[in-house]
Amino acid sequence: MMLEAITGGLLLGAFSSLHCIGMCGPLALALPVQHLPVWQQRFAAIMHNLGRIVTYALFGLLFGFAGRGLQLAGFQQWLSIISGAVILFFIVNYYLLRKSWQPAFTVKLNQAVQQLMIRLLNNKTAKTYLLFGMVNGLLPCGMVYVALAAALNFREVENSVVFMSSFGAGTVPLLLLLTVLGHSVSFSLRSKIRKAVPYIMTVMAVLLILRGLNLGIPFISPVLAGATAAPVQCH
Repeated sequence: MMLEAITGGLLLGAFSSLHCIGMCGPLALALPVQHLPVWQQRFAAIMHNLGRIVTYALFGLLFGFAGRGLQLAGFQQWLSIISGAVILFFIVNYYLLRKSWQPAFTVKLNQAVQQLMIRLLNNKTAKTYLLFGMVNGLLPCGMVYVALAAALNFREVENSVVFMSSFGAGTVPLLLLLTVLGHSVSFSLRSKIRKAVPYIMTVMAVLLILRGLNLGIPFISPVLAGATAAPVQCH
């Protein structure tokens, strides 16, 4: 299960980085490092990404405990199915119906995080870049929601932490490349890349639903321990 958490997190993070180029890319380019030598600019970029990974790991710890509690209460199957259904609802609502509805708390959170990030940008120390990345990880993001939905479904809390840490690590290579290339990566290209995001989210949602259906398919829909129903069998 640990290997599954690492592999799944890295793959989802790598695909999510296509989305990150459009959403977090401008934030990475906004780091006040132009006055620094090249090696310090690279160091600042690494600290920024490390900060995001720390925040995602903390999310993994929180959601790991939450998911573990729900699973012990006997909701393991339904937890997976509902997680996938919520992601599909978001995809249909946002990408097909073009409705940008967000819960009130995410709007307030976004405003508070942006204000904190603006204050941090006025400082130019290594610690600031780490904190900036940690705060960056708090920004509401559809792909992070997908990762958290998956993190809820691990049986062990440490696997949820590893999954979210791997998710963060998977987003790093492309964002570091963007930092190196700077504004040579055009907004038009970033916009085109982001079009892949709803397809990635749909695949993840379907996999979560299949997992909860307890079909007995290895890796895709294995028999869940403590499942309330026998796996479906085809004759």
